[in-house]
Amino acid sequence: MKHIRIIVVIALAAGLMWNCGGERVTQSETGTDEQIGRPLSKLVAHGDAVQAIVRATVHRDGAPVSGATLEFSRSIAGQAPDYHWSGTTDDHGHAWVEIKSGNGYYQARASQDGVVIGSWSSIPINAGYEVMLDLPIGGRAHVTGSSMRSLVVIGEGEAVQIRSLLTLTIAASLGVPSRNAVELAVQDFGLIHGHAVELGESIDTGCGPEGGHMGAEQIIADPQVLGVIGTSCSGAAVAASPVISAAGLVMISPSNTSPALTSDLAGNASSDYHPGYFRVSVNDLYQARAVADFAYNELGLRRMAAIDDGDPYTMGLTIAFGNAFSAIGGEVAATARIAKGQTDMTSVLAEFAAATPDGIFFPLFDEEGIPFAKQVREHDSLKDATLIAGAALLDSEFLAKPQSEGIYAAGPETDLGTNVNSTTGKSVDDVLAAYEAAYGGFPGTPYWAHSYDATTLLLNAIEIVAGEDDGKLYVDRAALRRELHHTSGFQGLLGTLTCDEFGDCGTGRINIYHHTDLNITDPAQLPIVYRFTP
Repeated sequence: MKHIRIIVVIALAAGLMWNCGGERVTQSETGTDEQIGRPLSKLVAHGDAVQAIVRATVHRDGAPVSGATLEFSRSIAGQAPDYHWSGTTDDHGHAWVEIKSGNGYYQARASQDGVVIGSWSSIPINAGYEVMLDLPIGGRAHVTGSSMRSLVVIGEGEAVQIRSLLTLTIAASLGVPSRNAVELAVQDFGLIHGHAVELGESIDTGCGPEGGHMGAEQIIADPQVLGVIGTSCSGAAVAASPVISAAGLVMISPSNTSPALTSDLAGNASSDYHPGYFRVSVNDLYQARAVADFAYNELGLRRMAAIDDGDPYTMGLTIAFGNAFSAIGGEVAATARIAKGQTDMTSVLAEFAAATPDGIFFPLFDEEGIPFAKQVREHDSLKDATLIAGAALLDSEFLAKPQSEGIYAAGPETDLGTNVNSTTGKSVDDVLAAYEAAYGGFPGTPYWAHSYDATTLLLNAIEIVAGEDDGKLYVDRAALRRELHHTSGFQGLLGTLTCDEFGDCGTGRINIYHHTDLNITDPAQLPIVYRFTP
C-alpha cells in the first residue's frame, strides 16, 4: 500500500509561535516583516531558515475535495496576495506544498478548473513546527494540530537513510550475522518510490550501555535518518532506546529479549520502555516459561541453580525463570551474579555445589558462558548436573567447544520451513543461499532471520507513509512510528508478526535444542527437543 501525497513545505525563520487569529491580518496587527521576525532577506543571507510543514485537508460538508489546486501566500499588509506555492489535493482531500518564506500569517485558496471554490485567511504558521489545517469550503481555517517538525524531506536522487546499531566486536557472533542480514534485506527490498536505501557506516555498540548511548547519539545527529535496526544486546538498548525515542525516531531490534524494554505481557509498561522501540525477537518472559516447563515437566528437575552477569538480558531472564519455575512447584536453590568478563567461577561453583542442584540455568554470553560451562564440567560435585543455556549461547562459537556437548539451549525458532517474506518474496532458503554466497558460510546465529524481517518491516512502513511529489519523498517520523504500532499480520521469514502497544512484535515461540554432536556448529541443525507456543 502506497500513500501518494503532495507535500506543502514552508521554510520559515525561527520566530514566535502565533495564536490563530480571527480576521485577516492588518498593518496594525502585525506591522512589517521586522515586527513579525527578521526580514526574509536576512534569513536567506544567513542560511538559518528552518522548515515548517503545513498539512491541509480540504473538504465540503465533510466530504473530501480531491483534485483541487491549493495555493498559499504570505499575508502582508498593503500587498496583494502572491500565490507562489501550490499543490493538488489527493483522494482524501490532503495537500502539502513546498514553500520558502518568512514566518507570520498566511492565506490560502482552492480552485478547480481555474475557478476559486474556497479561500481562507489568518492562518498562523510556526517556525520549526508541523501545522495541521482543516480547510472547509465556505468556512474558516482551523489549526487542528501543531507539533515540532518531524518530517524528513528526501530530495530527488537522494537515498532513504536508515542505520544499524549492532554489536560487531563483543558478542560479534550475534551482531555480525545480524548486520549481514540487514544488508541482504536492504538489497532485496529495493527502491522506495524510486529512491535507494542507504545504511551508512555500521555502528558498533560493543553489547553494552556506553556503546548503545554513543551510537544512538551519533545516529540522531543526522536529521535524515528515519529508523534504526538494533540493538543486538538488551544492555545496549537500555541506553540507546531513550535517546532514539526522544529524537522521534524508531528502532527495531532483531535480538533484544529483556522484558524491561517493553512490558510484563499483562498490559503494563516496563521500566525501560520508550515509545518508538520495537523488536521482532521474543520477550524473555516466554523463554523463562519455556525453560521452566521443560526443566520441570520434561526433564523432571526439581532443584535448579541460576546465574547471571547483572545486565538486563541475563538478570531479567534468570529472575523470570525463577518465578516461572517456582510457580509450577520447582525450587531455585541457589542464584549467583558474576561480573562482565569474569572467567574464574570457583566461588560461584562452590556456592552451587553446596545447594546440590540437579540442574543449572546459565543465560550468559560467550565470554562468560564458555568458561562457566567448562568449569562446571570439571567440578566433581556439579559435573552431572543438567545444563540449560539461554539464547545468547546458541551460536557457532559456543557449539564448537567440547564443554557444549550434552547441553540444552533455549532460543528462537530455527525451523522456519518454507516461510516467505511478503515484502521481498524471498523464502528462508533463498535468503540463506544468498547469505552463504555473500559471506562465505552459514550465519551461526538464529537471529539472522530476525534481522532480515526487522529491516523489511521498517522499510515497508517507510514506503507506506512516504509522500511523493515531483521526485521528492516526504516521510513523517511520527506517522512512521504510528504505522509500526499498527503492524498486524506481517508475513516474514519468522512467520506472522503483529506488534503490541509496547513494541513486542515477536511470535512468542521458543525452541529448546539439545547439542549432542560436536560436529554440528550451525544452530539451525541442532535437534529440537521441545517447542513452546504461548
